[in-house]
Amino acid sequence: MASPETIAALRQTLTSESEPLARRYRALFSLKHVASLQPPTDATEPAIEAIAAALFTSSSELLKHELAYCLGQSRQKAAVPYLRRVLENRSEHAMCRHEAAEALGALGFKESLDILKEKRDDPTEPVEVRETCDIAVDRIEWETSEGSRKENLKKSDFASIDPAPPLPLSKDPSIPELESTLLDTSKPLFQRYRAMFTLRDLASPPDLPTAVPAIQALAKGLNDPSALFRHEIAFVFGQLAHPAAIPSLTATLSNLDEHGMVRHEAAEALGSLGDEEGVEETLRRFLNDPEKVVRDSIEVALDMAEYEKRGEKEYALIPETAAA
Repeated sequence: MASPETIAALRQTLTSESEPLARRYRALFSLKHVASLQPPTDATEPAIEAIAAALFTSSSELLKHELAYCLGQSRQKAAVPYLRRVLENRSEHAMCRHEAAEALGALGFKESLDILKEKRDDPTEPVEVRETCDIAVDRIEWETSEGSRKENLKKSDFASIDPAPPLPLSKDPSIPELESTLLDTSKPLFQRYRAMFTLRDLASPPDLPTAVPAIQALAKGLNDPSALFRHEIAFVFGQLAHPAAIPSLTATLSNLDEHGMVRHEAAEALGSLGDEEGVEETLRRFLNDPEKVVRDSIEVALDMAEYEKRGEKEYALIPETAAA
């Protein structure tokens, strides 16, 4: 188990504005590992409190959005009050509030439905916040329903708690049908996200015969009218780290008219592909990008690329064995 001294040291790094952003990210992922241990340990709540401390003091919107994501992955009810506070605060950046809403959906507690429905139905809220709350409500209602227990879902290669589950298993999954659902803007976002994560799972491992066709289908989602949707496609590409996604991610990052939340996600996805030829050079072109969230993402992505090239086991300040 992580010692109190280890948690305190990681908290110090995470909350220090003088530390390089990439180093703070590594501290965050170390704390996320401790916060997510099952069953919880004596270090669980201190790790959550350390992450939350940075959530209310950091000047980086990018880091704050990642802090919210990590709290959502913890499976711990202790994270809920911090996330509600961010979602309720209209002075917070919409990207952070969207991530707080998504995190509440990932945690899956029915007690979060009140604020999620309130924000979903408030026409004065930013569209990305409303859309995220819509998906989060559907996710909690699905997860707590009888129907979800009867669905036969493929075990994912990814440990993340996703905004939506994949669709139920089919003996012969049709990528064209999944693509049709993915791109159908008349369907609920939750249903389209389910198609998205089904396609993701058909692209892993990368040597599956369905991998490249699934990635090609997902790439079409980068033309969707919803910035939230486009950002999730880029996030999925980062999880997959498949070279077939590089052209789409590069085009997205290079589009200065694209929403910052989408470009930043494309940058970090490229960071996960940092050992592929030309990726690092692409990232370096945007070190002085006019948008701060993109510049910050490039800093983190280049650090991730270096980690990929070195073949390190964990993107963290402490190895997994030290936190267990």
